[in-house]
Parts: sequence; C-alpha cells; structure tokens
Amino acid sequence: MSSPIMDPESGCFPTIDLPATGRNIERLRIAAGYSVRDLQRLLGLCSSQAIYRWQRGETLPSLDNMVILSRLLGTSMEEILVCSGTEDGKEGDPHAG
Repeated sequence: MSSPIMDPESGCFPTIDLPATGRNIERLRIAAGYSVRDLQRLLGLCSSQAIYRWQRGETLPSLDNMVILSRLLGTSMEEILVCSGTEDGKEGDPHAG
C-alpha cells in the first residue's frame, strides 16, 4: 500500500515552498484584517521581524505559532502551507493567479 503523500513513481515527497507559503501568509493576514504588529502582539513575539521573515519565505513559523496563526486567520495549517513536488509536478499554491 503506497502513501498518498508520496509520488509512487519517483519516490519523492512534496516539499514546502517557502516563498509561496510566505506570500500566502501575507495574503491571509491582510484578508483577515491583521497588521504585522497585531500578529506580533497576539503571538507574543518580542519583535515583528519573525513575521517579516515568514512573509519573505526565509523561515516558517514554529509549530506552536502555526497552530495559533491558523486559528487567527480562520484557516487550516494545510491551507497556509504551499507544497511543491505534487503528483502533477505543479506548485501547490491554490491562490496564485
């Protein structure tokens, strides 16, 4: 029985597309009506730099922050993350274009 997250032909797993995920975080934040400072305060971060790094696709939120972020933005973690290496070879950004 093969795993649905792995391409059985290539044996490759999907990977998180950091830049596309960052753009998604920014888009969802704006759509939810939050400023970067709002998220900083709600997540209990010392500075806003972490959020800017997420949005630039340099890093990802910690798992704890991802759970809180998904609830604040009214979506699932799966909807925040954008994966590449999908079965059809396309980027997984459903909101692009």
